[in-house]
Amino acid sequence: MTLSRSQPSFSREALRAAYETVRAHSLALAEPLSAEDQCVQSMPDASPTKWHLAHTTWFFETLVLREHDPDYALFDPHFPYLFNSYYEALGPRHARPERGMLTRPPQAQVLAYRRHVDDAMAALLGAADADALAALAPMLELGLHHEQQHQELLLTDILHAFSRNPLLPAYRATGAAHAAETAAIPLQWLRHPGGMVEIGHPADTADFAFDNERPRHAVYVHPYEIANRLVTCGEYARFIADGGYERPEFWLSDGWATVRAQEWRSPAYWLPEGDERLRARGLKGAHVFGLGGLQPLNPNEPVAQLSLYEAAAYAAWSGARLPTEFEWEAASSLPDFSQATRHLWQWTRSSYDPYPGFRPLSGAAAEYNGKFMVGQLVLRGGSVATPEGHTRPTYRNFFPPAARWQFSGLRLARDVRQDAGRQ
Repeated sequence: MTLSRSQPSFSREALRAAYETVRAHSLALAEPLSAEDQCVQSMPDASPTKWHLAHTTWFFETLVLREHDPDYALFDPHFPYLFNSYYEALGPRHARPERGMLTRPPQAQVLAYRRHVDDAMAALLGAADADALAALAPMLELGLHHEQQHQELLLTDILHAFSRNPLLPAYRATGAAHAAETAAIPLQWLRHPGGMVEIGHPADTADFAFDNERPRHAVYVHPYEIANRLVTCGEYARFIADGGYERPEFWLSDGWATVRAQEWRSPAYWLPEGDERLRARGLKGAHVFGLGGLQPLNPNEPVAQLSLYEAAAYAAWSGARLPTEFEWEAASSLPDFSQATRHLWQWTRSSYDPYPGFRPLSGAAAEYNGKFMVGQLVLRGGSVATPEGHTRPTYRNFFPPAARWQFSGLRLARDVRQDAGRQ
């Protein structure tokens, strides 16, 4: 989703078109799901589809309509409590782990809520003069990118829920995979000479970026090499076959403790050959559960649903390492750097910290990113679930290191010996 801007303000037509497009896409993603599907919460870190649809609507109601339309009337006075996520400045909220308890309001009322807010937004955009449009446009644009983030979460969350369902239902009919593409890409190491590199989103462009992508600044990186593509399922299977999940020498301390406590033996949605769920269906060979349901494990597909712990362990086993987020961004412009987006988010070894000179957004939006800058690791790129046009090379996704229900994989890096180098 991109907006064309006419400085110093946004185009009314562009704002309206972008709003309608993003909002319609959320409904399209939810359309294959039943009302029962949309109410389930399979773990505290996930949210029901119905909640995603309501929360993104609450954002526009609270931070655009109530701020810029003095005549706007709340759809329901209970909804600010039910659908606030983590904004302390905006009042109390329903506990995140209990969002699955919200069988009421029913799905139909949530959809009516969206229509109510969409109608009010259309009226506001139609009536606002140039000054009013300029005032509301930044928050509206943030709200659209916020909704796109929830569109991806909607897919990752329902996939986790379906993975816990004994029927292992498919969210959608399977489409063309990336097998042909990945099979045609041999592993190559791309050399970066190192030195001072510019990182972050430029201030002199009108394109959208989150506050955590700014300011642009110089970072020194040592010479390094980075893989031209992601690690595949076939490559990761060899790590498993070599006892990767049973050899503590490859694991970070917290990662090894997690592997033992959670009894991990493979990526989150892998079903090994002989799994009782496969035998019950008469399926042979290892399979992977995804949005298209159960599919035979394709050794040429990028390996997905990995935690940072698993990605780092594989890198150690292979004699490499994970790149830093700065190495990833600097390398993303290299000619043969492939699978940067539309495949998987890629773990880096960078903690999610503020850039030098970071300033959060003003008002309630100050809580959007900065408050999470502790205990998280940065992922770069974009996944098959990321809405088209939502990512860019400077985008900083972040999750705790044990998270693996996201579409997350890995790309290897390694140091270059400055005395001899690698040939």
